[in-house]
Amino acid sequence: MKITVLDGYCLNPGDLTWDDLTKFGEVQVFDRTDAAEAAGRAADADIVLTNKTALGSDTLRQLPKLKYIGVLATGYNVVDVAAARERGIVVSNIPIYGTASVAQFVFALLLELCHHVGLHAGLVKSGEWTRNPDWSFWRSPLVELAGRTIGIVGFGRIGRATARIADAMGMRVIANDAYQGDAPLYTGFRWATREELFADADVISLHAPLLPETQGMVNRESIARMKPGVFLINTSRGPLVVDRDLADALNAGRIAGAGLDVLSLEPPDASNPLLNAKNCLVTPHMAWATREARTRLMQMAVENVAAFVAGKPQNVIG
Repeated sequence: MKITVLDGYCLNPGDLTWDDLTKFGEVQVFDRTDAAEAAGRAADADIVLTNKTALGSDTLRQLPKLKYIGVLATGYNVVDVAAARERGIVVSNIPIYGTASVAQFVFALLLELCHHVGLHAGLVKSGEWTRNPDWSFWRSPLVELAGRTIGIVGFGRIGRATARIADAMGMRVIANDAYQGDAPLYTGFRWATREELFADADVISLHAPLLPETQGMVNRESIARMKPGVFLINTSRGPLVVDRDLADALNAGRIAGAGLDVLSLEPPDASNPLLNAKNCLVTPHMAWATREARTRLMQMAVENVAAFVAGKPQNVIG
């Protein structure tokens, strides 16, 4: 059996190992593969693992031996699942691996917006504190989160983990989700419509999947309903936000700050207005990438392959 990993670098830049896959067959790992190269590199593969390399219907038609596609992520839009199903190809994903890491990163972004730690540490290194006549100084507003309201759009595993941290910091939590499930027992917690949440929250954290009804939900109209001075955090999917509308609101001071780990196009075009917007932190889609989370992802990818080889596939899409 031949196993081809099309784009393994981001998962394993060298600090993990692919060795556990070798028990199932010959393993070939490519750091990166573009869509045009995919068919050639996977031509003899029985199993293909991909993260962001697209496997569309045209590519799948060129892979007659392919029996299984393992997506090295939770999102699986890179695979034409319907075309795979027609060809009898099993597709699975990794549904849970980075919950704690992403929730932690939400607050890395939010706390930087509140305190600008990097800015002030840089000022100290440049000698400004040494030259300052006062024992304390700050060059940006400092914001306390206790008593403020965080609105979480998408209250699944990561949204709920984010809520637990927010509650521990003394924030009120409101949430929006198509499936509500059990309400947490936080003081002041309530469910809200998306419109209510946008209007009432001091901090908005996006954890929704990318669907037709969520694409572009942060736009000129929804921003107009938000509180002046709101903070926006997006660690979910870039296209939930209309880039130009958010950039305009940041530059106008309508939104106090944004922390974005995802953008509508990744890597971004240099012309993306958010890259130079006022008080906008943009990080390179790294919230998921702690070594602990990547280790879990690797382990689950191997477990998915083992389950498929045993005739009992798990985490199957569709």
